[in-house]
Amino acid sequence: QVQLVESGGGLVHPGGSLRLSCTASGSTLDSYYIGWFRQAPGKQREGVSCITTADYEPRYSDTVKERFTISRDNSKNTVYLQMNSLKPEDTAVYYCAATDSVVTIGEIFTAQRYDSWGQGTQVTVSS
Repeated sequence: QVQLVESGGGLVHPGGSLRLSCTASGSTLDSYYIGWFRQAPGKQREGVSCITTADYEPRYSDTVKERFTISRDNSKNTVYLQMNSLKPEDTAVYYCAATDSVVTIGEIFTAQRYDSWGQGTQVTVSS
């Protein structure tokens, strides 16, 4: 099973940017669906972005569309989440998750469809 480690979180002012990294070990990521999720205090974990092994567009939730960009570098076995125009409501612990099972479009933001999870990285957006 793949092991995932997130990094890149921190404190940023509203309107700022951060780039999160999700680096894998134990397996190569190019055969996995990778999702980024986040969980704010008192709220359910929500999916924000997904990149797949299939040849279609990366997916984003409506709350982050046009602000966040997901990408993968198979040579580094790493998936990135570039976050721009950050808002206080983006404050959360961000997790990357992976599965080598087929995930339908309707399930890409369903946490239970993912088998492996990182430990999370805190993102705080505050002035």
